[in-house]
Amino acid sequence: MPSGANIVVFAGLLIGLIYGTVGLLSGFCLMSGLRGWWAIGDSRLIRTYVLALGVAIAAVQLLAARGVVDLGKSIYLQPSFSAPLMFLGGLLFGYGMVLSNGCGSRALVLLGRGNLRSLVVVIVLGIFAQMTLKGLIAPGRILLLQVSQTAPKITSVPALLSALGVGNAYTRMLAASLISGALIIFAFAHAPFQRAWGQIAAGVVVGLLVAAGWFATGYLGADDFNPAPVASLTFIAPIADTIQYMMLSTGLTLNFGIATVGGVFAGSLVTALATHRFRWEGFNSPHHMLRSIGGAALMGAGGAMAYGCSVGQGLTGLSTLALSSFVAVAGILAGSAAGLRGVLAVQPLASA
Repeated sequence: MPSGANIVVFAGLLIGLIYGTVGLLSGFCLMSGLRGWWAIGDSRLIRTYVLALGVAIAAVQLLAARGVVDLGKSIYLQPSFSAPLMFLGGLLFGYGMVLSNGCGSRALVLLGRGNLRSLVVVIVLGIFAQMTLKGLIAPGRILLLQVSQTAPKITSVPALLSALGVGNAYTRMLAASLISGALIIFAFAHAPFQRAWGQIAAGVVVGLLVAAGWFATGYLGADDFNPAPVASLTFIAPIADTIQYMMLSTGLTLNFGIATVGGVFAGSLVTALATHRFRWEGFNSPHHMLRSIGGAALMGAGGAMAYGCSVGQGLTGLSTLALSSFVAVAGILAGSAAGLRGVLAVQPLASA
């Protein structure tokens, strides 16, 4: 394996270790944040997530503006995409996230803490993601993609500002400043959050981890002979790849995503043991298990359709300011809202 690829894998492992530690200590999770905000009026967790997004956008766009990372090589800024497919995928993912009581990254963190429910979620999510990307469900996804994809002239917020007449030299940093500034202001416009130093630190660290992932794959992994895919934190395809690698490692290669998945689990496990938070947990009933399996299946299939999850699109994708990511995140939020409120709402699972 070339040295550049080794560096990328090591960076993925390190980023995963830090994310797993922060995720366990802070409870970082979009679904938990939305539930706390909408159900009991506690918005600290959602403000942590919003702060992470604001920091990620500012840091990543700065890297792109300085020419350190070419975000155009990522999956988020491709010349064509299917808005209906991405919204549908986000919708399925968001609803599945509520059914499973957390997203894929949260399941990895809880698995490190001894939560066996999360083991089932991770395995089922990975299987359905692989089925949707390359298996039995793939033909349906490809058909929907072919009949609904478009190639718009404008694929990002900076490009949109440029089309509105803003000078090209300023569009990237103007868009990043306006959006990240608004997000950070929202995060801190709440007195309890201003005093929650642990949550503030978690938001800043996660946002910087997104930027670190882009730097690792887009700069450290820039090898003309064997370039690494330009990517950052995301968990749908990497979880599927990790399961496949564990089963068929011969002939397969470690990559940034697999290393990140392993790092998140290891970081959570070590932190749980060190802080005496490790404890075995299981399902309360067969219904509980079936609901988690159904949610994981929706997350795996939906996340594959949407090209990401609440982290992969909600943080990493939005950090590129790609319009397709806004579509996917709108679907995730709509699906989460349907699961948490209204006629399709499901009762929350056991506290995790």
